[in-house]
Amino acid sequence: MSLIALFSRRLYLRIWLAVVVGVAVLTLLVGWAWRVAAEQNAQPEVPQGREMVLRDSAGNTLVAGLATRAPGSSREGVELRIDSENGSSYSLQIGPRPPRGDRPPGAGHRPDAAFWMRPPFGFVWMLALVGLAVAVGVFPIIRRLLKRLDVLQRGVQRFGEGDLSARVPVQGNDEVAELSRQFNAAATRIEALMRSHKSLLANASHELRSPLTRIRMGLELMGSGLPAPAFRAEILRNIAELDQLVDEILLASRLDAHEADVGTIEPVDLVGLAAEECARVDADLDADAGADALEVAGVAKLLRRAVRNLLENARRYSNGEITVIVRRMGTMAEVRVCDRGPGVPPDQRERIFEPFYRLPGASERAGGVGLGLALVRSIASRHHGSVHCEDHAGGGACFVLRLPLHTGSGGAA
Repeated sequence: MSLIALFSRRLYLRIWLAVVVGVAVLTLLVGWAWRVAAEQNAQPEVPQGREMVLRDSAGNTLVAGLATRAPGSSREGVELRIDSENGSSYSLQIGPRPPRGDRPPGAGHRPDAAFWMRPPFGFVWMLALVGLAVAVGVFPIIRRLLKRLDVLQRGVQRFGEGDLSARVPVQGNDEVAELSRQFNAAATRIEALMRSHKSLLANASHELRSPLTRIRMGLELMGSGLPAPAFRAEILRNIAELDQLVDEILLASRLDAHEADVGTIEPVDLVGLAAEECARVDADLDADAGADALEVAGVAKLLRRAVRNLLENARRYSNGEITVIVRRMGTMAEVRVCDRGPGVPPDQRERIFEPFYRLPGASERAGGVGLGLALVRSIASRHHGSVHCEDHAGGGACFVLRLPLHTGSGGAA
């Protein structure tokens, strides 16, 4: 990862860099100002070439001439050279200043020193400038961050108030952008679940109404007499259909809630499970020679439900034999349920896995409520697998269920 990419993805690094740059620039400015003030303060107190006159107490002139300051340290006092008008040279020595405790009030500060070098301004103004530089340097980043957080907060508030379509814009690649992406993904998932639940409830109410209506009509036709065998069989069939529908609705709801406990994960012998289900519907089983112990990790009752639903779907639509093929495909186990029915048009091969969707003209077929294939897809997804529909050579359809092999199954990766 390049340095630029690192700074673009880490907001705290950009804030730190802004502070460092601000302090560095301010340090240079303070150093320059301090140097100017120091040079100004280093100027001599007595300008060179000033006229000086030394008189006695009676007012008589003792020495008069041009006085210049001799080089030397001010800590040792000041020495002035006086060149008199008569050509003589004199030296005037002034002792050093007394200690600070012996100075009179107000002594020790030159009136011509730069004001920002005089106490208490020396450090106060420098600290003020440091704070100002840090504030100016960090403000644009903080302002941009707060604006993005404010947009995120408004989006979360809209979502919490019931607007499930609320999304927030993703800007940049830093932590705030990642938080926005996670929120959008979660909002999309919740919206999809709510849509699915609404569709499930709407379709369930319709599907429940049909068998209940038939049961009520059958009871009305019976009157007070004993039911005829045909009526009794019809009522029992409708009750069984109703029971199946309720069972599949409950299972679909539990599978939609991924945190729901639907069973224990354990190694499942897919060949044995397929053999048992094939025996129920008199289907042919074709297993690989090396697939005697083809195991997948999953919930046994769910996997059994998936295979059973595929077989029931094939039995409902097939006009001939039903074949189940179980084989190993690399790190996946594959179950193919093939029939000799009318097949599935290519543009319908995804829609048939939607809840309560049935092919045109198939809504009145016995036992079909439109949830079987949707449950198969939910179960496959729950086990990190997949299911799809494809053509069967010679006519009909093949439903292909793929599941990852259990790590303890021979040859599985």
